Amino acid sequence: MLLQKKVNRALEKLHEDSVASQQDGDFQEDDFRLEKNDFLAMVISAFLVFIPAALLVLGGIVLIGYLFLMH
Repeated sequence: MLLQKKVNRALEKLHEDSVASQQDGDFQEDDFRLEKNDFLAMVISAFLVFIPAALLVLGGIVLIGYLFLMH
């Protein structure tokens, strides 16, 4: 490959950084805590995403059924 040495150095640096962050404890899954209204915000955003998609799918099914039965 044309730039294989640079790619290898970048991958090595990325690996070193990830190992160093794991050893330092920069990120721990146990530190994740929800704030007061986070759950409500997640539920509302889920409805805002899934309800329109579900309505589009159901509308498509109804339209296909209408076209088969009425024409």
